[in-house]
Amino acid sequence: MSAEGVRQIGAIYPGTFDPVHFGHIDIIQRSAELFNTVVVGVYDRPLKSLVFPFEERIALVNEAVRQLGLTNIRVTGYNGLTVDFCRKVGAQVIVRGLRVFSDFEFEFRMTLANQRLAPEVQTVTLISKEQHTFLSSTTVREIASLGGDVSTMVPLHVEGALRRRFRELGGEGSVPLSQLRD
Repeated sequence: MSAEGVRQIGAIYPGTFDPVHFGHIDIIQRSAELFNTVVVGVYDRPLKSLVFPFEERIALVNEAVRQLGLTNIRVTGYNGLTVDFCRKVGAQVIVRGLRVFSDFEFEFRMTLANQRLAPEVQTVTLISKEQHTFLSSTTVREIASLGGDVSTMVPLHVEGALRRRFRELGGEGSVPLSQLRD
């Protein structure tokens, strides 16, 4: 097949990324190997408490992506329905990561709802690598808020941002933690 005949497939990888961690970065990198373009969509208004403001979450993800050195990834913020964001950026695929069995039910229901809203948008799930299955932004936030070492869970720039943010918020116990999936 000639280069002109190759279909350009764009994907989005949506999330709150509060904060971005090595599990997210692995999914971003693997998505970039599968799709011509990957837009990492940082969601603006989730229904949960956040540690980092919207602009800082975008900056942290941008730096993590810059460190990967891949040219087919871009980071942008969005709000509203994820399928509308797909249409806006011309993506045909939503990429989601699955860590554990309990993720499947949530992702299954979300995929069915998205299919109802936008049948032209497909969902592709990537199984987390074994070393990342325990990772969630909630876990990272909780450990960091209690002064624990998160250096094996997040890039150095995110680790520093977490330390700074928790100092700003007044230390241990002052941060609203969520039990929702990240």
